[in-house]
Amino acid sequence: MRQARILYGDIYCGLLTETNDGEYTFKYDETYVSKYPNLFITFTMPVREAAYSEKRLFPFFEGLIPEGWLLDIATKNWRINRNDRMGLLLACCQNCIGAVSVEPLNIDHG
Repeated sequence: MRQARILYGDIYCGLLTETNDGEYTFKYDETYVSKYPNLFITFTMPVREAAYSEKRLFPFFEGLIPEGWLLDIATKNWRINRNDRMGLLLACCQNCIGAVSVEPLNIDHG
């Protein structure tokens, strides 16, 4: 299982998890839900108490992963398979352009 804290600016807003079965969940933090009910990370994932779950990485997080030559550099330097979307997200998206960033909690490549 791999997880990342998701930050909106410098505010912790939720937890992204990839389960050992390859499924994904995103859950907004309870404090964030009560303090910032209208400050969603993407229109497709409005702030709510219930977790979001998908069989694939959420499109919003997919969009944070670099593409093209930058993806080539990332996969070579970190030796991450380009199909390991969570691995790429954890390695490349700690300092994204825009308001949302990804802070790895634990990294399990096996």
